Amino acid sequence: MAADKVVETVVVGNYVEMETEGKPQNMKSKLSSFFWHGGSVYDAWFSCSSNQVAQVLLTLPYSFSQLGMLSGILFQLFYGLLGSWTAYLISILYVEYRTRKEREKVDFRNHVIQWFEVLDGLLGKHWRNVGLAFNCTFLLFGSVIQLIACASNIYYINDNLDKRTWTYIFGACCATTVFIPSFHNYRIWSFLGLLMTTYTAWYLTIASLLHGQVEGVKHAGPTKLVLYFTGATNILYTFGGHAVTVEIMHAMWKPQKFKAIYLLATLYVMTLTLPSAAAVYWAFGDMLLNHSNAFSLLPRSPFRDMAVILMLIHQFITFGFACTPLYFVWEKAIGMHECKSLCKRAAARLPVVIPIWFLAIVFPFFGPINSTVGSLLVSFTVYIIPALAHIFTFKSAAARENAVEQPPKFVGRWVGTYTINVFVVVWVLVVGFGFGGWASMTNFIHQIDTFGLFTKCYQCPPPQGVLPPPPHSFNTTVAPSPHHQPSFNHTHHNL
Repeated sequence: MAADKVVETVVVGNYVEMETEGKPQNMKSKLSSFFWHGGSVYDAWFSCSSNQVAQVLLTLPYSFSQLGMLSGILFQLFYGLLGSWTAYLISILYVEYRTRKEREKVDFRNHVIQWFEVLDGLLGKHWRNVGLAFNCTFLLFGSVIQLIACASNIYYINDNLDKRTWTYIFGACCATTVFIPSFHNYRIWSFLGLLMTTYTAWYLTIASLLHGQVEGVKHAGPTKLVLYFTGATNILYTFGGHAVTVEIMHAMWKPQKFKAIYLLATLYVMTLTLPSAAAVYWAFGDMLLNHSNAFSLLPRSPFRDMAVILMLIHQFITFGFACTPLYFVWEKAIGMHECKSLCKRAAARLPVVIPIWFLAIVFPFFGPINSTVGSLLVSFTVYIIPALAHIFTFKSAAARENAVEQPPKFVGRWVGTYTINVFVVVWVLVVGFGFGGWASMTNFIHQIDTFGLFTKCYQCPPPQGVLPPPPHSFNTTVAPSPHHQPSFNHTHHNL
């Protein structure tokens, strides 16, 4: 009898999960499921790890040059824990929302739950509107950053085309993500993406150590408050990749098991970000203030070319991660979300890519744009709003008593949770949004004043006979030619 059931309702505590069982599979469908259709705890971990660190891996050494070595390490550890905590809060709110809806017999098999719907169901339409505005804007600019990074990276392999032209090309390539239905279908891509970032991180680490310190290297950071808080907000952005947490959870067979996944993903990511950022900063020091992309300072070699190519592929994957929730929002807005035809849904999604493409051409400031997005959008989207939402959802004694998930004992139950949430809100509001917003916007405006909007090739070497702009405390100096590395007067190994 059980073998005849297509869908079995499994009750775990007060939470209802839907699982498919008993459906016969041939070899083709088994292979398709293995590579294409994932929903396990491991799939979620790969998705979180792969999505959390992408092009930002290349800008963290730049942040270390702004912060100094000690502050760079401490901010990574601090924001890693802070990000893991708010991802935990989002997972708790998702489970609470879904449980309440399933008690009302709502079926989510053909519907992807998103963060703004969780806020709507738990706190009302005003919370939904605020959450939707911040989340969509963040994901929009997150996708923009991936396009900018693609153009910035490929330039270090092939500088026959300027970065703006490369942005046109990669915009068209990334538009193919409209054919990926949901986060279920990122199984093989998440796995490969994490391998790619792992290779790149250890390439940066080993290549920098083998290169050794450049002659007269200086590690003066931090020197200015503007630079200090700009670097800090880039790290805030690094560990704020959980804007897609709800969609990743919804793709799991058992979303309740997500609670610790983001923390475990963060711990692994730190084994990549800390050694690579520290090693590159140790080798090149304050030179990084004028080179926001770590690839620009390492000598060209087959290993570096491989790292660039792998990062390009990974940025395509991360573009899909950031854009897929936007596709869902757009589908729901035009009534196409439950359409069975993949081709119709793909065609309906294409308008989402156009503004992303356009903004990547307008603001090609690789590095500074990360900090700006971090301070103005990430601070609210994945830190302040989840903490406040948790406080207001469980503000009554009845809500706390009937909560599907009780806070763990080691954080002090409800009192400890409330205290941590208030700390997150105050810290991120003052340091992340306040000081970080001031610093990053000051830096961002300076990029516009120096290079202009729609700049053809941001931080590219000037044509022969043209003098570069005068040095400045911000990162406005042009980068060295990818084929003609600067002479560091230092004997080194080309890795």
